[in-house]
Amino acid sequence: MAIGGKLVLTKVPNRDISRRSILVHPPEPPMHLLFADPINSVYIGRTKIFNIPFYWSHEILANPHMAIVGISGSGKSYFIKTFLLRASFTWNSNALIIDWAGEYRDWVKQTGGKIISLGKGSYLNLLDLGGMKPYDRIKQVMRTLELLTDIANYPEQRRLTEQAIEKAYIENKFRMDVHEQKDELGKPLTPPTLKDVVRILTEQGQMGSYEFPAELENAIYRLRQFTKPGEDFFAQQSTVKLDEIATSGLVDLDLVGLPDETSRALAALTILQFIKERMRLSGSLETARGTGLRLIIVLDEAWKIGKDNNSDAVMIVREGRKYNFGMIIASQNPTDISEAIFSNVGTTFILKVKFERFLDYLQGSLNFSNYMRDEITRLGVGQCAVNLSLTTPTPYPSTFLLEKIEGEEPSKEYFLDLKDVLTEKQRRDVAVSRSVSFLKEDFRRRLRQFGLTDDKLENYTKTFEKSNRRVDVISFVILLERDGVARRNISDFLKDSGIDDITIINIFGKVDLKKSGGIAREISQVVLEE
Repeated sequence: MAIGGKLVLTKVPNRDISRRSILVHPPEPPMHLLFADPINSVYIGRTKIFNIPFYWSHEILANPHMAIVGISGSGKSYFIKTFLLRASFTWNSNALIIDWAGEYRDWVKQTGGKIISLGKGSYLNLLDLGGMKPYDRIKQVMRTLELLTDIANYPEQRRLTEQAIEKAYIENKFRMDVHEQKDELGKPLTPPTLKDVVRILTEQGQMGSYEFPAELENAIYRLRQFTKPGEDFFAQQSTVKLDEIATSGLVDLDLVGLPDETSRALAALTILQFIKERMRLSGSLETARGTGLRLIIVLDEAWKIGKDNNSDAVMIVREGRKYNFGMIIASQNPTDISEAIFSNVGTTFILKVKFERFLDYLQGSLNFSNYMRDEITRLGVGQCAVNLSLTTPTPYPSTFLLEKIEGEEPSKEYFLDLKDVLTEKQRRDVAVSRSVSFLKEDFRRRLRQFGLTDDKLENYTKTFEKSNRRVDVISFVILLERDGVARRNISDFLKDSGIDDITIINIFGKVDLKKSGGIAREISQVVLEE
């Protein structure tokens, strides 16, 4: 600027520079792409540069699907809950949460939604047709088995299994190339189960005429893991009604009761396949309130089906709008989500991300600038970058920053103070954070995973509230150890919060020193694992 006829260098805020648009357009789309019709869109928050209200609408996007990434405590689940509530109000949308870890169960119950607990009294027959032809359903089942087991490496076992499934349908009087089928009295035919398939394979072995008995035995063994008494969650007639879970408002499909990751992935893939087919046959996106989403499906931390390019989750995203529902895929680890998903979803929300390799993966998938990458590294709780895949080419940046995700109620943050455990070099570095923060509900959820009771969780909440929501990390770690939380779990908690290994070692050293009354002694060995 000019002062007294001389040019003088002066500091100008980024926002002021962006408004002048001297050389380039600022990294933010124009208002007409952000400020959609408020009565037919979902409000997310305000942009960081121009403070423009961002109303999300799928109408200008390649598809209604979303990817959400961010470390634990960054605000992912808070955003998902907010989005589902607002979509319900705006479009009367139904929502199905495929709940891997039971994270949403309590919230769904509080909001009056419906809980379906597989492994705890509810069953899902893998051979249900869901309106499909038997031949089409067999292809889906075999693709799922290839994804979750090693059957693709054994062509003969694959052939035997496929033939046995087909025979099971025929035994139950199904015609293989017909959709809805009924018996002579007009009642729907009862589908077979995996127990029927195992029986058919077993009978084939008992005949003694098959020339490769080892192949047959291995095919039987692979399916029996899903038919054992007490673990036959996919081998009994379904108690889960597809029409109900897709049209009953807010539904939580709780998978915690299933024994392992393979069973949870099998349930998730089967539900996706059924709903994909049902929605494909049911028509357009029209709702009573205009063009909106009738159903939103949430996959949170579903890495086993979000990473493989042959997964139905990836296929749904690649094929865009044709299935007439929106899918939200969320994860702490971006590399657990296929690059094909990032390249094809209509919207990606990037919350706080910790590791450089995660940023490399995101930048390679979404192709945002180094300026945007630097901004993402500085995000706080609830702040995010948004990438839009628009239906029409535009000269404006597709990735921009939101100042804050604005939820249905003010989000309360708790802070762990790090100033007493930072090295002198870290204290001199202005880029090093002096604290880490968590949303209150995420904080309580993470502590609950350590087995802490509700009474103890309430004590932690009171401790933070009495200290203006800020507690020094040394006192916090001592409290956790007094409540029986293992040091390895505490270390994982701190790492997931964005604290580096050197600082964590320093934290435990200070903890040991304080617990010993300040007397210098040998510091306990700290083991940090990936």
